[in-house]
Amino acid sequence: MGRVTHEQAYLGIEIRSNSRNWWAWLKGTPAECIHLDREQDWMATLVPDVLYVRGKAATRRQPKRPEISLCRPCLLGVVESELASYPGRVVAFEPDPDLFSQYFFVGTGDFETAGLQKQVCGAIEQRLGQERGSCEECSRPARWLWFSRDQVATLDDVVAIAAAPGDQLCSVHGAEKFCRALVNIPEANVFYMNLPYGDSGAYVWI
Repeated sequence: MGRVTHEQAYLGIEIRSNSRNWWAWLKGTPAECIHLDREQDWMATLVPDVLYVRGKAATRRQPKRPEISLCRPCLLGVVESELASYPGRVVAFEPDPDLFSQYFFVGTGDFETAGLQKQVCGAIEQRLGQERGSCEECSRPARWLWFSRDQVATLDDVVAIAAAPGDQLCSVHGAEKFCRALVNIPEANVFYMNLPYGDSGAYVWI
C-alpha cells in the first residue's frame, strides 16, 4: 500500500516548510500547519488512523495518514467533515478544558485494551446499543449521544454515563457539537487526537 503524503491527506492545509526538513525528521517531530510558525494558544496533534493500545500505536484505518500538528481552525477544518461523514454510532464526552491533554476515539472492540474500566465499558456499550429517535436539531436519525460536562463530568461517573439523557444528534450536528466544544476552550495543547473507525465507539478524554 502506497504512502499517503501530507498534501494528499490534508487538502487545503498549508504546511510549514521547516517542519518537514531533515532536522524535523531527525527529531521525529510531526509536520505543522503554517500558522504554528508563531505562538498559538491552541494546537493539537492529529494522528488520524492510530489508536494507542497499552502505550503502543495500533493502526485502525488504511491507508494510514501521517501525523500532523494543527492550529484550531485547521484542525476543525479537517475534523468536522470527517466526523459528519462517519456512519457509525458515537458516544462523546465533552472534555474538561483545564485537565485534558488527549481527546480520542476508541472503537467498541478496543474499550478494555485501550484502558477503559470494565464498568465504564459496560455503561458506554449499553448507551451505544439503545434505540434512538431523530436528531434533536433536525429530522435525520440520531447517531451521536453527546454528554456535556454538566451531565458527565468524568469517566469515573458510571452512574451518570448510564443514566444521563445526553443530546441525541445526527452525524452532522454531532460533528458541530464536538467542534463547538473545542471552540469554547480558550487554550489547549492536545498531544493526541484521532478520528473514528469501525462501526461504533466513544470519544473520551484524559
